[in-house]
Amino acid sequence: LEMAALLIDIQVGDEVIVPSFTYVSTANAFVLRGARLVFVDINPSTLCIDEAQLDAAIGLRTKAIVPVHYGGFSCNMERVMDLAESNGIWVIEDAAHGIGSSRFGKSLGSFGHLGALSFHETKNLHCGEGGALLIRDERLLERAAILKEKGTDRANFLAGQIPAYTWQEPGSAFVLNELSAAFLWGQFESADSVLSYRQLLWKHYLDMLKNQLEPLGVRLPNPGPEMEHTGHVFYLICRSSSERTALQMHLRMHGIEAVSHYEPLHQSKAGASWGRFSGEDKYTTRIAQTMLRLPMHFQLRLTDIDRICQSIVDFYSQK
Repeated sequence: LEMAALLIDIQVGDEVIVPSFTYVSTANAFVLRGARLVFVDINPSTLCIDEAQLDAAIGLRTKAIVPVHYGGFSCNMERVMDLAESNGIWVIEDAAHGIGSSRFGKSLGSFGHLGALSFHETKNLHCGEGGALLIRDERLLERAAILKEKGTDRANFLAGQIPAYTWQEPGSAFVLNELSAAFLWGQFESADSVLSYRQLLWKHYLDMLKNQLEPLGVRLPNPGPEMEHTGHVFYLICRSSSERTALQMHLRMHGIEAVSHYEPLHQSKAGASWGRFSGEDKYTTRIAQTMLRLPMHFQLRLTDIDRICQSIVDFYSQK
């Protein structure tokens, strides 16, 4: 994401539109270059940026829109791209959760001009720490090769095109070390089995809980038929923050760890200093206060999910 901010030449005073419901890395990448953030509410169905709010958020200083594909789901990227291109705005997809996920058969991270993937240890495929930048706009390729080589034209040197490489502009060390890259390669060799198994776990959660909880007003993920996702997270949206706390404590008493997720960035000290919220915060804060993420990892078994779901059903049967 920091490399993406360099590539589109973010300057002091530029504005970048982001959802408030995201991890701080989404914001940091652009604030570090001097940008001001414009936070936008999320769609309660996808927990992704609400594309219907983007028109009002765009101003004369808007340089980029950064949709975040929460849980491997996405907003209406076709509408985002149409809006961005009609206003001359860059689109950088934060597809940290989106490895293997697609919308209408098109991979997340490949809609925008740029797309960022994460290989952090919490992701479906990982190497501890790491990431990748997908570049769809060919105008950015040559400069990207310079930025990732500490600002030098070393790529041309390695290709035998120049006798020596020199410093061209400020860059950084954006590449993985060899051991991390080798570990990641092994992950990708097993990607099909890893991702399909996580889909199986995710679907089992849904099958076990949908008919039990939705009639009570407890919401479950609903990505829509256009999405093929890889089961990155499974969550509940409880009816109140107090209910979430009680359910979390109930599960903990039964040896089950369930956790919340992002605190709204616009309510943080840094968010208030370097950004502003556009429009109404209708869903961001409420969902942040009522979401509970259930265990989801490759070593989870279907019988584990059966036990987790039974504990959740028991909790609601007592209320």
